[in-house]
Amino acid sequence: MRPHLLAADGLIAAALTTVAVLLGTEAVAQGWPALDPLAWTLVALLNLPLALRTRAPVTVCLAVHACWAVYVTLDYWPVVGSFGPMLAVYTVASLRPTRTAAACAALLAGVWVYAGVISDAEAMASVVGQAVGFPLVLWRFGYVARRTGELTRQLRAEQADRARREVAGERVRIARELHDVVAHHIAVINVQAGLARFVFHSDAPTARGALDTIEGASGEALAELRRMLGLLRADGVQGAVGAPAPGLDQLDEMVTRVRSGGVGVELRVTGAPRLLPPGVQLCVYRVVQEALTNVLKHAPGACATVELAYRAGEVAVSVTDDGSGGSAREGVREGADSATIPERGGHGLIGMRERAKLYGGTIAVGPRSEGGFGVRLTLPTPVQTARRGDAVRE
Repeated sequence: MRPHLLAADGLIAAALTTVAVLLGTEAVAQGWPALDPLAWTLVALLNLPLALRTRAPVTVCLAVHACWAVYVTLDYWPVVGSFGPMLAVYTVASLRPTRTAAACAALLAGVWVYAGVISDAEAMASVVGQAVGFPLVLWRFGYVARRTGELTRQLRAEQADRARREVAGERVRIARELHDVVAHHIAVINVQAGLARFVFHSDAPTARGALDTIEGASGEALAELRRMLGLLRADGVQGAVGAPAPGLDQLDEMVTRVRSGGVGVELRVTGAPRLLPPGVQLCVYRVVQEALTNVLKHAPGACATVELAYRAGEVAVSVTDDGSGGSAREGVREGADSATIPERGGHGLIGMRERAKLYGGTIAVGPRSEGGFGVRLTLPTPVQTARRGDAVRE
């Protein structure tokens, strides 16, 4: 049993014991004998075992009812000892099958009627009504609590299974995109190798340049293959070869499309633009796409800013909005760990995290203190790629 549950049950048992003690002091005023040491001992035995009610509900219920029967037989005020048995019946109904709960409810009804009989109650009809009504109500509330708990556990299991399927599906999609990236490298190597062989004897500088290009492209291809193998460490699904993967040179086109949807987007680029590995470009592109799609869907009319920063050894991108487009936003606007950000054909938050993890980066998703929402991604970039100096069109 979890410690905090045991502590909570202990506090409940102590509270019921306190209530029973306070009622016991009123026994004489209600026309019943004063409670003696034996009666106080029975009161304690009626309530303190409830500290273990969730660990052994049936055993505690039987023990509490046995003590209550003895307490009633000794002609003490029955009301003082009634709270413990009622809570015990509710606990059994909330944790055990219906038949077991029905038997315990019947036991409560029986002791209740027995208390009315031996005390010569004048309103026996009322006693019988209570003996039937209270157990039924306790059983019903316990049954609802049990069903709610079962449905909650089932829902959590289904959500976990769905999350696993979504992650697997996202990995397959990423693998398809990486296939295009690797194919690009192989194509470059093939062309440059043919060129180097053609000019090997007639133009040595051109041949050396081609070999340098082959070296760089092959290194990037190996890195992409390692990432793909890590992604597909479980059995993968082969995907069809599609269009070339988009890169940072297409961010302007994406921003234009989003602007046409009613979101004012500003693209800012800081640092010296340089050629990045296609896989890194694809990761940045997809994260920006998913973040802007989220703004378009959940904050139409808002103003968004995309900031792309080239830094030494890394590239960072952030997508923020001012939150002025409206309040119709999904649960992820309340907390990045509790929901998913919708994306085109997938689940954005899962896709963002998988992409960032795949390339060894970090990502932060959530509401901003100044209002609106933000996505910030940082990815490491190879030093050898940074020296190439090829500009990326803004």
